[in-house]
Amino acid sequence: MQGADETTVREAIASGDPLPGTGGFAGVVDDSLARDVLGRYPLFVESDAQSGPLPRSAWSADPTDLDDPDPFPAGHVRDEGGTREVWTLPNPDPFADRETAVDAVRDAVERSVDTVDTDGLAIAFSGGVDSALLAARLDAPLYVAGFPDSHDVEAARSAADLLDRDLLDRDLLDRDLRVVELTHEAIERAVPEIAAATGRTNAMAVQIALPLYLTAERVAADGFDRLALGQGADELFGGYAKVAKAPNDPRVDADTVRGAQREVLATLPDQLTRDVLALRAAGVEPVTPLLHDRVVSAALRLDDAMLVDGETRKWALRRAARDSLPEAVATRDKKAAQYGSLAARELDRLARQAGYKRRMDDHVTRYVESLVE
Repeated sequence: MQGADETTVREAIASGDPLPGTGGFAGVVDDSLARDVLGRYPLFVESDAQSGPLPRSAWSADPTDLDDPDPFPAGHVRDEGGTREVWTLPNPDPFADRETAVDAVRDAVERSVDTVDTDGLAIAFSGGVDSALLAARLDAPLYVAGFPDSHDVEAARSAADLLDRDLLDRDLLDRDLRVVELTHEAIERAVPEIAAATGRTNAMAVQIALPLYLTAERVAADGFDRLALGQGADELFGGYAKVAKAPNDPRVDADTVRGAQREVLATLPDQLTRDVLALRAAGVEPVTPLLHDRVVSAALRLDDAMLVDGETRKWALRRAARDSLPEAVATRDKKAAQYGSLAARELDRLARQAGYKRRMDDHVTRYVESLVE
């Protein structure tokens, strides 16, 4: 069982509690396969597996172990009676007021981050509020990936400087920010490796995985085996433009910001599977304290204005972060990693240089497939 002890998972199955106080789980307990409600750990089964309990050879956390792997659905259990949904995300009433909401978010985030073991740990740091919360509260080296002129490298350097000045009395001096400089050669080498590990060649999946994978490679080469990331914060706290603009953004079906939050949370099992597989292939285990059940529970109680207040996305998280971060870091916006690192731009450039022009349908995916072949 990945992520949690068998007793906790067994009790969660019996009670139907979707958030039993873990950072996710997947694996077998009492001859039953189980995967948590947000799919925070990958799990696969053979597509032609018969009903009933599965032999050990028919399931794995690594799809390359199987002949024809299918993702095991998040929130489900498979036992002798078949596969059934056991957990769904709760839909609690919102907090009564904004002060209570901020206090609850602060407590959940700080408790989750502060309990992370820093042995063998590095931090993926882009300078935004999510990764800065990890950097401010964990004594571990910081890594940022990007091309030399990228937004993420500049943002990470400026945020690290602000944190160092702000943390003079917290015994976190001598912070080490290490820049993983991306190159075309590194991208061309990494793309087939990412595709092999994740089973994906579509452009967006590879673009997202590239900076993670190349950061993780450097982290592993430097002797660390765990990488802390701020994953989940955008989904939980209203970080996406399409969530902030609900119901007027055609990319979401929901007619409220809170409804759009739940809609994007449903995409996490697929996203996290990609990221975990890429990071493991590079030699590190991801650590995601902002996806702990206690943080999820607090985020699910935020109303529309606590998620997005005017032009401010992730309002409650930013307010809660003020106790840990300088104001300039708590309030700054950032780009998605594939754009902030320029990995997406440069993968597109490589595709066009190889003859895959933008007038072609899905030209970057076709280029990725050519590298895999």
